[in-house]
Amino acid sequence: MAWHGERLIGFDLETTGTDPREARIVTAAVVELSGPGCGPGPGEHRLWLADPGVHIPEQAAAIHGITSEKAAAEGRPAREVADEVADALCAHWDRGVPVVAYNAAFDLTLLTAELARHRLPSLTDRLAGRDIGPVIDPYTIDRAVDRYRKGKRTLEAVCAEYGVALTTAHDATSDATAAVRVARALAARHTKVAAMTAAELHEHQITWYATWAKDFESFLRRKGERDAHVDPHWPLRATTLTDA
Repeated sequence: MAWHGERLIGFDLETTGTDPREARIVTAAVVELSGPGCGPGPGEHRLWLADPGVHIPEQAAAIHGITSEKAAAEGRPAREVADEVADALCAHWDRGVPVVAYNAAFDLTLLTAELARHRLPSLTDRLAGRDIGPVIDPYTIDRAVDRYRKGKRTLEAVCAEYGVALTTAHDATSDATAAVRVARALAARHTKVAAMTAAELHEHQITWYATWAKDFESFLRRKGERDAHVDPHWPLRATTLTDA
């Protein structure tokens, strides 16, 4: 059976900010969808609430609904949450199950930064030195296979384009579930996406993302941002961290 008809794992983070090297995890979801149109499978539907250890800006709290007070009162230590999320993802990759994340380079880079911040084993360490994957990123795929479509590429906008219901935007469980359903809808619409194996699709996304980054960087420089740099790496951006 093709990858999009098999078991897929949705993954999403809600965070304190927009820079994955500096932002912290607030909530995380890992959700199993066992087949087309299915809801979370009984074997995997995990949601974490973390106390990030830093103030959650009002702008971020307004998006995902978690205030600093709520996180401090109800959240678990960020170190424990990052460790458990990393273990959950790597357990699926060890079994060859694809992880689907919308704008994966953000979520996986942020998780990688959190692991380094708390001096925990990296994702690669947990995979005995293997690269992470397969990862399926509907954001990167949609941008490559429907390059000239006008409009936004937010998860909400892409869900509308592909007829996928998004029950509660910026809720980690809802976003993780929607990402999987968008990935399947992309495969249904675009035969070249459906025809690849998950491993082949992972490799194509590396190239697609790098091509987009180069084009976007050129666009920014033409607009006058002469020092613009867009990191071309996917599914992990380059990270440089200082001690927490």
